[in-house]
Amino acid sequence: MSSPDTKSVHVIGAGPAGLMSAERLAQGGAAVVVHEAMPSVARKFLMAGRGGLNLTHSEPLEGFTGRYGEASDTVAAWLERFSPTHLIGWAEGLGQATFTGSSGRVFPRAMKASPLLRAWLARLAGLGVEVRTRSRWSGRRDGGWVFETSEGERVERPDAVVLALGGASWPRLGSDGGWSARLEAEGVDVAPFRPSNVGFDVAWSEVFVERFAGQPLKPVALTFGETSVRGEAMVTRYGLEGGAVYALSAALREAVERAGSATLVVDLRPDLSVEALAGRLAKGRGKDSVSNWLRKAAGLSPVGAGLLREIPGALPEGADKLARRIKAVRLTLTGVQGLARAISSAGGVRLEAVDERLMLKALPGVFVAGEMLDWEAPTGGYLLQASMASGVAAAEGALDWLAQDGRTKG
Repeated sequence: MSSPDTKSVHVIGAGPAGLMSAERLAQGGAAVVVHEAMPSVARKFLMAGRGGLNLTHSEPLEGFTGRYGEASDTVAAWLERFSPTHLIGWAEGLGQATFTGSSGRVFPRAMKASPLLRAWLARLAGLGVEVRTRSRWSGRRDGGWVFETSEGERVERPDAVVLALGGASWPRLGSDGGWSARLEAEGVDVAPFRPSNVGFDVAWSEVFVERFAGQPLKPVALTFGETSVRGEAMVTRYGLEGGAVYALSAALREAVERAGSATLVVDLRPDLSVEALAGRLAKGRGKDSVSNWLRKAAGLSPVGAGLLREIPGALPEGADKLARRIKAVRLTLTGVQGLARAISSAGGVRLEAVDERLMLKALPGVFVAGEMLDWEAPTGGYLLQASMASGVAAAEGALDWLAQDGRTKG
């Protein structure tokens, strides 16, 4: 039972950032209530785990923090509190052994989110955390926090609040960004939401779409500006998506929004130099069809050979010119897919709107964690890692504020 001096903290949002905040708050001695608008918790987390839950990445920390672009310094401070090593230890403490894949990504051996989530919820229950589903935050009134529940309206007056309501991607799973107008009305500076880790439009020919939509291009190297990424891309009916595309999506999105299009360079044989590839092609195709020749000599898949034919004009003559084309197919991206198709979102509460404890400057005692904040990162473990680390930072910030300021209820 809580003592009269126990502080109450309500966490709004039961995704990874919110649940991690709840855990740290409870461990710090707070009485914690978690509110979730949906009928069950962590829906986006469970969805992400369907293909193998990518917890974090094994990249050295100095390179790791660079994945967060303009927010790198801020996220680096979160990672000091909860690093990739901490996350791995946390997962294993829940009975979920991990392994590092060939790409450097870290996964639970179960390759699913559900066993980890069950163990996590059991730990939270053991810490005394109360989780209320179908409890939707609808605003503030007379100093209280108003929730719409299945039993009707409920007003709460906790000592502190952690907001972890998510960004604006995957709205059907609960992250719809609907909170932004309420915070803006309270004087919080919120940046417009934009899709991140998202696909881009390409004006494919009808023949190419009908034959190759849904097929992967792998392995490829994608280059935009001075940045190159190796990995996999997926041809879709609208254009191109996949991990390698997502790694460049922030810069590509900015370019498309600014100029209306962007040029992405695709290297279909990143493991071969131009010279080595030209040497293979110089033997000629003999009686082979062009497609068979490209498959045998250049090692191109049917979709790779098809991509070459999407470039206007005939294939270049001469082994050297053709090798250079294979190593640098230029695709024009004409648009960005919307938030509903994005894996994550940019925008949200501007980092300048919170202090070093992640407390809103406009609302003392209110802290923010996860994708609500204006940062973005590529897939590969970087998203979940920073979300959970920010949850730790917000929780520790709230505990520090309660201790230092000696706040009492009301």
